[in-house]
Amino acid sequence: MSARLERGIRVRFAAIALTAVAAVGAALVSQHVFDMQPCPWCVLQRLIFLAIAISAVPAVWRPGRVTALAAAVAASLLALSGVAAALWQHFVAATSSTCALTLAERIVAGLRLDALAPEIFAPRASCADAAVDLLGVPYEFWSLGLFLLLATLAIAGARPPGRVR
Repeated sequence: MSARLERGIRVRFAAIALTAVAAVGAALVSQHVFDMQPCPWCVLQRLIFLAIAISAVPAVWRPGRVTALAAAVAASLLALSGVAAALWQHFVAATSSTCALTLAERIVAGLRLDALAPEIFAPRASCADAAVDLLGVPYEFWSLGLFLLLATLAIAGARPPGRVR
């Protein structure tokens, strides 16, 4: 594999990992600085962003076609699950007064993330209370857009870099 191809793979997947980590960073700033407390679906989306970042790392460390394809598939599937979580949060969970015993709460509690890293993964609001807008756009739609961007970057990352024709 050429050095140019390896460099292109590294750059693409590093961008995916950094963008996903930055999304969690933005969520933590929103929570701890602007007091926008997360619901279980918000927390689940944080977990998905971190999983996307982790799935991109092998293609940064060992950039090869097979590794890039595997990382792209994993990141794309995770991003699509993030899209589903954001849509569920907006259209179903946000209209409910409680998020108790939802899939999101069961996943977070089942993995014990709320106990291991409560500053990041402990839900602190109901889904209805967590339904806030940022610049007139529901917060979960910002997340949804970022998941779509990451899926697009991952799919593009599976293709070898080349000239645009």
